[in-house]
Amino acid sequence: MKVFISHKSVDASIAAAIAARLRSAHDIECYLDVVDPNLSEKGEDLGEYLRSEIGKCSQLIAVVSERTKNSWWVPWEIGIATEKSFPLASFVGDDTAPPKFLAKWPLLKSLADVDKYAAASKAADTDFRVRKAYLAEDTARVRSTHEFYRIIRKSLGQ
Repeated sequence: MKVFISHKSVDASIAAAIAARLRSAHDIECYLDVVDPNLSEKGEDLGEYLRSEIGKCSQLIAVVSERTKNSWWVPWEIGIATEKSFPLASFVGDDTAPPKFLAKWPLLKSLADVDKYAAASKAADTDFRVRKAYLAEDTARVRSTHEFYRIIRKSLGQ
């Protein structure tokens, strides 16, 4: 299991705190979308780079803030993860009201919620490995993602 943490660069400290919590407290590998400075900030190279990195992950957390409204990349990364049936969650650490389309996925508001996310992620990952033994991988992924949402919503009271 590896979590892609999508964020706008001004929210890098929040993204780093989430990654540190997942790594140290839960032994969950993370990728922060810190882009190689040799890549163009726009265009095909960056898009392919990010698509490749998302492809190495199995989940996505989007850090959402007032500044995310001006991001093209965070919604794009969410879209790529959605196409792959990844478990998704949004982290809002301030009073930001996330866009309505993000209401579909669990909303994390604290590092304690990140702990609940980690528990649900591990349960869904185990579920996926079991299902994959007797179902097509795509079908197993979709069902395990639904299990993730059931678990996380219950633990967050959402």
